[in-house]
Amino acid sequence: MKSVQHALYNWLTIHIVAKARPHDTAARDTAAFFRAMLENDFGVSAVDAVKDETNGQYIVEYVCGGETKAACFPLELAEAMWRQIEAEPEKYG
Repeated sequence: MKSVQHALYNWLTIHIVAKARPHDTAARDTAAFFRAMLENDFGVSAVDAVKDETNGQYIVEYVCGGETKAACFPLELAEAMWRQIEAEPEKYG
């Protein structure tokens, strides 16, 4: 993974799926994988996402190097994987 921004986006997209589909073990495992990548590759010690519908985005807050930081991602883009899975569940098991 080239950047923390890219890793945060990947974590966010599968985090949204895992929250929407708590029975989906693969989604939970993949979210944990990206969470570990954030820790191991980028030194991120905490990460959380908040949906800001008013501004049409997700705000991902994280701690890196002892500093609290934030990254924003468009709602439509962040939820694309979850919407695809919901639209065609037979493709995703």
